[in-house]
Amino acid sequence: MANIKSSKKAIKVIAKKTDENHDYKARVKNSIKKAEKAILAKDVAAADLASKEVQKNIDKAVSKGVMKKNTANREKSRINSKVKNMK
Repeated sequence: MANIKSSKKAIKVIAKKTDENHDYKARVKNSIKKAEKAILAKDVAAADLASKEVQKNIDKAVSKGVMKKNTANREKSRINSKVKNMK
């Protein structure tokens, strides 16, 4: 445990940021799973909506610095190509 006041505060701040980052990652992963489920079910409308949600969540994660830009583009490309091949 830290003894210095600023170190104690830093520990609290880091814990809060870690939780926020985890939430962003979880949103991305859950939206990808939802899109994959819609694609497997051959539901074009649901897959289209889910892919838009994936893009929104991924872009939010990139803007917060949780996910790297190239990783985000790769994930979005994979989902979009799967939705496109459904049609």
